[in-house]
Amino acid sequence: MGSVLSGLFAAVILLGVAAAAVLGWGWSEFNAPGPLTEDRTVIVPRGSNVIDTAMLLQNRGVVRQPWVLAAVALSRGDEKRIKAGEYRFTAGISGAGILALLVSGQVVQHRLTIPEGLTVRQIARLVAEADFLTGEVPLAPPEGSLLPETYFFQRGDTRAQAFDRMRRAMTLVLEDAWSKRDDGLPLKTPADAIILASIVERETAVPAERPQVAGVFYNRLARGMKLQSDPTVIYGVSNGLGVLDRDLTRADLDGDSRWNTYRIAGLPPTPIANVGRASLDAVLHPAKTKALYFVADGDGGHAFAETLDQHNRNVTRWRQRQAQPAAQ
Repeated sequence: MGSVLSGLFAAVILLGVAAAAVLGWGWSEFNAPGPLTEDRTVIVPRGSNVIDTAMLLQNRGVVRQPWVLAAVALSRGDEKRIKAGEYRFTAGISGAGILALLVSGQVVQHRLTIPEGLTVRQIARLVAEADFLTGEVPLAPPEGSLLPETYFFQRGDTRAQAFDRMRRAMTLVLEDAWSKRDDGLPLKTPADAIILASIVERETAVPAERPQVAGVFYNRLARGMKLQSDPTVIYGVSNGLGVLDRDLTRADLDGDSRWNTYRIAGLPPTPIANVGRASLDAVLHPAKTKALYFVADGDGGHAFAETLDQHNRNVTRWRQRQAQPAAQ
């Protein structure tokens, strides 16, 4: 009997030693550098359990021993804290690092940059081409209601959510900018500010010029002059796209578009683009100027003039610059 008990005791000891060895090896494996030789992105689907996730990561070459990752997660209770999503696993990441990342939910963030001055139609095209977004492009929101900015999204976010974020961002920026506007501006509503800012946005790409361009338009409005802004004509002729693959013609300038500021008085009925904060601030804090005209100067900016004679001379110089052969 004693020999039997001794044998059982020895077996238990051996099993304990073996179990300890296995646990020690598993813990070492869990903390050791993994097999990845380069960064890799893996999408963990919604509804995946810890075993599914561990096997997926093995198939993608992220872990060597999926059961080690699963066992540690189960022992800690982390299997219920793992979050689905798109993860970027760095080269050599350990099981400990993998589990920490999956529990943190720090998924890949995708950048979507909306440049200033784009129309809603142009922005819709960018959103449609963003392959990390899902769902249909929603019905176009009002022109000027989206804030150009760089946004970050997770894979699987919807295109409707993207437009909603842009609209909410513009609402906040407009409310803040309007509350800080200069006194005495002839604008009646924040919507008027967006309309004029959209014209300024499309007239110049030089940040320092924007307040001066806004000042010119205010001077013209104060004198009952038409704004005569080419970008407004382009917006109408292009059916809201905002760009043409040709030069404007006399017929375009004589057309009866609602956005043709060569024909209509005052502001057009809607914005012609979506504006950034800089153009909005330029309109709400315009430069003090006597200028009534401006034309391209050939160097990326504009030449401003207080009289028509001065403006005509600037136009002549611009046309002469255009006629010069391009430098080799």
